[in-house]
Amino acid sequence: MRFNSFKLKRRAHSLSRTSTEQSWNVFRQINWSRNFSRDGALGESGESGRKREDEDSQSKSLGKHQPFTAANQIQRTLLSSWINILLLAAPVGIAINYVSSISRVAVFVVNFIAIIPLAAMLGFATEEIALRTGEVWGGLINATFGNAVELIVAILALVKHEYVIVRTSLIGSILSNLLLVMGCCFFFGGLRRPQQYFNETAAQTATSLLALAIAAVIIPTVFDYTTDNPVKDIAGLSRGTSVILLVVYSAYLLFQLKTHKTVFSEESQKVAAKPWTRSSLDEGAVGRGIALPGALMSGGVSDGNEHSAIFKQAGSDGEEEEEEEEPQLHFFVALGTLVISTVIIALCADYMVDSIDSVTENSSLKKEFVGLILLPIVGNAAEHATAVTVAIKDKMDLAIGVAVGSSMQVALLLFPLLIIIGWGLGLDEMNLSFDLFQVAVMFVAVLLVNYLIADGKSHWLEGFLLICLYSIIGTCAFYYPNNQSNSSE
Repeated sequence: MRFNSFKLKRRAHSLSRTSTEQSWNVFRQINWSRNFSRDGALGESGESGRKREDEDSQSKSLGKHQPFTAANQIQRTLLSSWINILLLAAPVGIAINYVSSISRVAVFVVNFIAIIPLAAMLGFATEEIALRTGEVWGGLINATFGNAVELIVAILALVKHEYVIVRTSLIGSILSNLLLVMGCCFFFGGLRRPQQYFNETAAQTATSLLALAIAAVIIPTVFDYTTDNPVKDIAGLSRGTSVILLVVYSAYLLFQLKTHKTVFSEESQKVAAKPWTRSSLDEGAVGRGIALPGALMSGGVSDGNEHSAIFKQAGSDGEEEEEEEEPQLHFFVALGTLVISTVIIALCADYMVDSIDSVTENSSLKKEFVGLILLPIVGNAAEHATAVTVAIKDKMDLAIGVAVGSSMQVALLLFPLLIIIGWGLGLDEMNLSFDLFQVAVMFVAVLLVNYLIADGKSHWLEGFLLICLYSIIGTCAFYYPNNQSNSSE
């Protein structure tokens, strides 16, 4: 089966949501039928409950599609994961914005929390719509809405002339994906394995494009700092560069959706995970160890199908069947979820951006820290959990696709798009001349990632290095003065 980077990301999210192993992942789906089957009030014995679960899993493997009903549509949108409890913060955050007696810091915090589950819901609706389209249109839909939260926050900040927030929030999204997310993937995925493998061709293609995007920021910045040209000339240079970056991104879409589909289809080598303790055996392992040799050596197993069934059972641990994805939402439910979540995100983001000045004035937080560290959490929390979950399962191609793919999309699509939007609004200050600190952190982040993924292998120490670099940048951003950031405008 062929996959492009958007399909890899969708597949990673699907695997993360349906995972039953990582209980820490609050974005994973709640299996309501399984929870109810365990309830003693239902009066089912353990044997009948297991039989029913076996029948459910068998029907799922046979591809039987459940009809869409009002109950399961509500369950799959609003009651699908524990993180949706935070949806209650959305109406609260919108309401307290109009109460003058409530601190603006509280408005920022509540709306900040509300956007996290809304972003996950927006991503889920986008994937559901993309499932019903062809490969090309599905990729374009994911490309358009994949980073919708970052785009909404940046546009609202741009309209309010918060140029520091615009730049740092986008840079922070790149840094969090490249350093924090990929670092956690390498670290937690490598704790039980000597090393992990991934498709270095696809990863290096994305990081090469990232290097080009960083160069497109460095050149206008150096040009601005070494010449006395007016802001209008810097804006013209930035707009021309942005058009070129959009052409590059279009070429990348053509590359992965049409001309080089097989580049993303190569399976990487898998490494078996070592147990946490020497005596840690999964349930049923002893029974399989006794039954398998006895069944093969005795005359008890005579049917070839039974032979294959035993082998399948013995090797089923850690092996997950690749099933064709089926839509969980009706098309109009997915479309309505996409529109409603986008509108609510826009409202919450508007109030959150309005409160940033109060947060930085009444606390020790700086705008640089809010943009680089805090705001990326809003739109990327679900993707962070997804990437770490699939990395622990040794599906590093999916993890790399989420981390590097999202960073590349921000650098090649959102950066130039916001320059073009600023051009339309007549804002010459919105250009590619960044603060030197911002340029430096992007450069060292891409440089380190390029070094670490060059061999197509990773281990926990490489992840630790990426996390440490992110911590260093976060510490510097915490002490970075606001007036220095403002001087770059």
